[in-house]
Amino acid sequence: MPENNPAFVLQEVKKVAFEDRPVPQLRDAERDVRVRVEQTGICGSDVHYWQRGRIGDFILESPIVLGHESAGTVVEVGSKVTNVKVGDRVAIEPGVPCRHCDHCRSGAYNLCDDTIFAATPPWDGTLQKYYIVAGDYTYPIPDHMTVEDGALVEPVAVAVQICKTAALRGGQTVLVFGCGPIGVLCQAVAKAYGASRVVGVDLSEARARFARDFAADDVHVVSRGDNNSAPADPVEVARALGEKIVREYGLGAGADVVLECTGAEACIQAGVFAAKKGGTFVQAGMGKENVVFPITTACIRALTIKGSIRYQTGCYPEAVQLVASGKVHPRKLITHRYKFEEALEAFEVVRKAQEDTLKVVIQGVQI
Repeated sequence: MPENNPAFVLQEVKKVAFEDRPVPQLRDAERDVRVRVEQTGICGSDVHYWQRGRIGDFILESPIVLGHESAGTVVEVGSKVTNVKVGDRVAIEPGVPCRHCDHCRSGAYNLCDDTIFAATPPWDGTLQKYYIVAGDYTYPIPDHMTVEDGALVEPVAVAVQICKTAALRGGQTVLVFGCGPIGVLCQAVAKAYGASRVVGVDLSEARARFARDFAADDVHVVSRGDNNSAPADPVEVARALGEKIVREYGLGAGADVVLECTGAEACIQAGVFAAKKGGTFVQAGMGKENVVFPITTACIRALTIKGSIRYQTGCYPEAVQLVASGKVHPRKLITHRYKFEEALEAFEVVRKAQEDTLKVVIQGVQI
């Protein structure tokens, strides 16, 4: 019988459907591989495209297959592929850059304008039976790692990039706003890099409990009590929160490194006020496109302020190593598992964003 290739397709905003598409062929017969996808995690960006149809300049104008956090088994290799072979279980790096621009040549290929990134318009993603990717953007995983671990190498690589952007080094204190998947993975990577103290911040007591068990030394749960004696000005409220966290969690003159993983305006502001003079502030979370930013404080404290996006040279293999060595355990984030045929239900769970939801994964096509 001929092969089939079921796919979970975003046809238009808020409209998804299962389609039986042709089995994809190697675009580059020498360098590409075909992977049978076995596990896929759902990312917030997948839900964002589903519900809104765009993220910044990336706009949905034609149907795309969703999904980009995946792992599976290699079933076909190009004639010049040497790093993997048929039968290897691999983590898939979902963005293949042009390799020729100045950004790519410097190793910062996360800035490449011509990257083919899975499930970013107009490119198809990995929620299909088979996915084509450049062979050198697949990474073998050891036998003791599960395919779920392999799929979640992707968000671990995001956390690695965030920590590298911060130039995080041993002995530093690190404050992480957000205890969702990226936040707790940043906490874990920071500990793996030797941070002396890692403190998380979140609104959810349930997520705070998880973060404490997962990697953080402590977590501050933001409550209404934080604002009881605070001024009415929202920025001053954020200042009071930042200063309270520094005071109560032993961060001295402020955190050496602040990693902002929520995109919430109040957290961005509090993070600036919680950073020490000469410290580093990295913005990774994306919320409103424009926020009120305490620029005077950032200047007076001579903060290094950076943005972080995706991952660059070395992040994916380092993420695989962190998982393989047991320093980071991404599988612990999984709260919901679904079959491929239940993909819409899985997306609905992520969309609702309830406290008990961290990571949702979808099993690959079984037929």
